[in-house]
Amino acid sequence: MRSTPYRFGLGVVMAVVVALAIPTNAAAATTEHVNLGDSFSAGNGVLPLAPGTQLRCLQSEQNFAHIVAREQGYSLTDVSCGGAATDDFYAPQFEGTRAQFDALSPSADVVTLMIGGNDNSVFSGAIAACVNALVTHAGAFDPCAQQNGNSFDDKIVDSTLPSVRQALRDIHTRAPEAKVIIVGYPWLIPAASTCAPQVPVALGDVPYLRNLQSTLNDAIRQAAADTDTTFVDMSVVSEGHDACQPVGVRWVEPLLFADQFVPLHPNALGEAAIAAAVTEALTA
Repeated sequence: MRSTPYRFGLGVVMAVVVALAIPTNAAAATTEHVNLGDSFSAGNGVLPLAPGTQLRCLQSEQNFAHIVAREQGYSLTDVSCGGAATDDFYAPQFEGTRAQFDALSPSADVVTLMIGGNDNSVFSGAIAACVNALVTHAGAFDPCAQQNGNSFDDKIVDSTLPSVRQALRDIHTRAPEAKVIIVGYPWLIPAASTCAPQVPVALGDVPYLRNLQSTLNDAIRQAAADTDTTFVDMSVVSEGHDACQPVGVRWVEPLLFADQFVPLHPNALGEAAIAAAVTEALTA
């Protein structure tokens, strides 16, 4: 007896095709993740660089956002860029880039960022001032503090805080359904003790710079609280992992004798630590 092949009607065939073509809810619910921010967010100095990104941004494929997106299965759009300040959210940072806020849309589910350190040249300006103070006032206990007083702190309170607060408000407006997470900066230097020769500043200027970073992180925390934004505090977990610690312990590379080409920035361990803290905030 000859076997009779199965004969599918057109309706049955179409039903099968549609069933195969339409993803399940689990597959369809891809989380859209947008990462914004500066060199700490971009992972400057951590190799390899993210493919297809603007070279001048020095964005790493091992920065915290890339790690989080890979581990969580998110679809990542990362426009973080070294040297970015809050102004660069609204206008191109340099030729070949777009305003970082162009990456935001109502479909975004998660927005992460680190920002504020470059506003008013807080980090670079303070470090440069304190290194120069050591050179020009050798033997002085705290020449940088004596020369600059509260000037850096005042800039943070008077300018950086309102700028970060407004940026967070605008992120929520552009991505109204997204969970927005802003990350504070991990400690660059210890609370007290010499940091030489890795970070060549006077002994008394170590706590001066540490207090300045505390002021910046407090400002970011306040901006987050004012805008219903999740703040990830790196100060507790990064204690003891500053740039003055040995290789394998430090999460931030020192100014001198760094193991990566961008000093005073998180290394691979630091970016991984930030990723772990952000993941905890996302899944809490």
